Amino acid sequence: MSAGNEPKWWSVCITGGASGIGLHLAKMMLANGSDVAIFDIYISDEAKLELEKAKIKEAQKISLHSVDVRDAAAILSAVNEASCHIGQPDLALNVAGIQLAKTFDELSAEEFERVVSINLFGSRNFSAAVLPLMTKGSQLAFVASLAGLVPNYTYAAYCSSKFGVVALAGVLRQEYIAKGIYVSVICPPEIDTPLVMEELKTMHPVTKELKSLAGNISLEQACSEILASLHKHTFLIIPGFMARLTYWLNRIVPIKLFNILVNNIILKTLAKQQKH
Repeated sequence: MSAGNEPKWWSVCITGGASGIGLHLAKMMLANGSDVAIFDIYISDEAKLELEKAKIKEAQKISLHSVDVRDAAAILSAVNEASCHIGQPDLALNVAGIQLAKTFDELSAEEFERVVSINLFGSRNFSAAVLPLMTKGSQLAFVASLAGLVPNYTYAAYCSSKFGVVALAGVLRQEYIAKGIYVSVICPPEIDTPLVMEELKTMHPVTKELKSLAGNISLEQACSEILASLHKHTFLIIPGFMARLTYWLNRIVPIKLFNILVNNIILKTLAKQQKH
């Protein structure tokens, strides 16, 4: 919040804002007095009610748009429509994404393409829609994943897409800094969201063991750390101490030693699984 209890961001656009991280961030923005536009494939009545309850002033605007981020023309139209309602975005958050955890030999070409098209192409489409509307001092942020920095078992499609999002954010940071537009990329570890809870039901034991290295954080902690870092215009945002430690170990420790550690976890876990 800025001086005089005015919101830092007056107008906020959020994809994937009808559930999980996106919904929680949207409610935090509304609680800070911002006007918010939500873009999601489906927006439930429950989510609409939660958003309305998060407002602190009756005059605050909420603009809702059911749209698929894979459709470049549709997201462009929706963003332009939203900007007419709540104004040009001061903050644009791309949170929309999906996860599909399968070993590579089980993953079809269609499944791989679907994950990449939503996570990576969706990020591209949202960026192309909001950036022409953004002015000096505004901020674009992508929710990627720690899996966009450190690979993980059964995450061929997901890691590929999120590594791509991190790279996209890095290029946009360079290209838009001269215009005074800040770009951030958020790489959280496992967070207690509906997506993660669903994944846990069928998560491969090796995936679970490797993910445990980075720890698990609550939705509240993740979003609080994300907003604090966005306020500082931090480029790479990794909520959670263990997640940051995992990232730095992956960068500092020689890749051969890091791979030995990972290999041991994989082989031991697979051996235990075969015994059962």
